[in-house]
Amino acid sequence: MEYAMSRRHSAKYKIDRRVGENIWGRPKSPVNKRPSRPGQHGANNRRKVSDFGMQLMAKQKLKFYYGDITEKQFRRTFDEANRRKGNTAENLIGLLESRLDAFVYRSKFVPTVFAARQFVNHGHVLVNGVKTNIGSYCLKPGDVVQIREKSRNMALVLEALGSPERDLPEYLEVDPKAMTSTYIRMPSLSDVPYPVQMKKK
Repeated sequence: MEYAMSRRHSAKYKIDRRVGENIWGRPKSPVNKRPSRPGQHGANNRRKVSDFGMQLMAKQKLKFYYGDITEKQFRRTFDEANRRKGNTAENLIGLLESRLDAFVYRSKFVPTVFAARQFVNHGHVLVNGVKTNIGSYCLKPGDVVQIREKSRNMALVLEALGSPERDLPEYLEVDPKAMTSTYIRMPSLSDVPYPVQMKKK
């Protein structure tokens, strides 16, 4: 388990180096000290980025932030955001935040979004009292997510709940004693506590 956690931390840090930003706001990220991209010429790779390149990087950061989701999953979410009324970008962020794995991470039940996906996949989570093990499951406002009773004393859960690293956003309501989190409303981009700029400027 410790080896697996180490590999996941390594993967996250590699992603930070690749995009040149600490996208999860982790204190041990290597870009905090060395904000260049990986590779021999990473420090010298400061060419002006095209508008298309900026759009592509914004998309990649979103995919990475939500646990390196697949292109197929991202495309399906984008198509749904585009189909809905309103601003597509705002809809996209709301749908990504509605993913069960993202919600478990945002509720501070686990320390990382990668851990959240594994936590959900292993059946530690209930949605409205029903075991749900699909990370991409889309929550609706009013849904209640709960940690299963047998999973509440897991070290990573207790560690995450006690961590001062992240604040809870206003669009969810957590009861740490009952280990429940209620989805109050779908957030807009400005509601989401991203550590970095997610949209192209």
